[in-house]
Amino acid sequence: MLMPLLAVVPVSFTPKRFLSVPTGELSLRHYRTLIEDREWIEGIWLSLRIGVLSAAFSTALATFFSLGIWMFRPRFAGVLMGLALLPMVAPPVVSALTLYFFLITLSNFNGIVAYDTMFGVALAHSVMIVPFAVVLVSVSLAQVDRRMDLAARAMGAGLGTRIFKVILPNIKFGVIAAFLLTFVLSWEEIAVTIFITSVDAVTLPRLMWQGLRDNIDPAIAAISVVLILIVIVVVVGKTVVQKLMKKRRAAPHG
Repeated sequence: MLMPLLAVVPVSFTPKRFLSVPTGELSLRHYRTLIEDREWIEGIWLSLRIGVLSAAFSTALATFFSLGIWMFRPRFAGVLMGLALLPMVAPPVVSALTLYFFLITLSNFNGIVAYDTMFGVALAHSVMIVPFAVVLVSVSLAQVDRRMDLAARAMGAGLGTRIFKVILPNIKFGVIAAFLLTFVLSWEEIAVTIFITSVDAVTLPRLMWQGLRDNIDPAIAAISVVLILIVIVVVVGKTVVQKLMKKRRAAPHG
């Protein structure tokens, strides 16, 4: 199913200025564009900054929201959880229009968290990706034994101690997974980004969309190959690390 992705590899080496399969001569001109063209460099770095900001904010928000539901069991927990997951089921166009008008309104009061700004895009991405973080953190909390929290409370531990020294260490992998997933979702977000950006906050996905829409820039094939390689390296690295950890655990002690 993934084999068609390999079609972009030969196209990325075309010496021509339009998408085509090279017939003889190969060229790295489009890869050089990625590191020499200021527009591409700024788009990549902007996407990285927005991804980190939105992932950190949404993961923190989802963690404390899920902790509140798990620890205090409010009467309307189901309603609160449904509201938190609402952006996941809402049509992207509806969410994009809502966030567009919201950021336009904020633009009347400030120029930082506003339409077509880095922090404005990060806030919009956080709204869209926080439900995924809520799901992952909630699943991790469901596997935690409540008796540990009760024991810590009985021994006089305060709320902060119980959260940061008892509960969070037991769900750290769920929190890390939530951060990584939300970062990837923010990195590739395009539907909402098109509505809330114009000329100042041009992320990498928007830049790729513009290239496909305007002139079919072969640099898009080059960046696609780079992204595919990064994914392969991450997946292979994760597999190797997991196997090494399993061997270490299975090895006899002493």
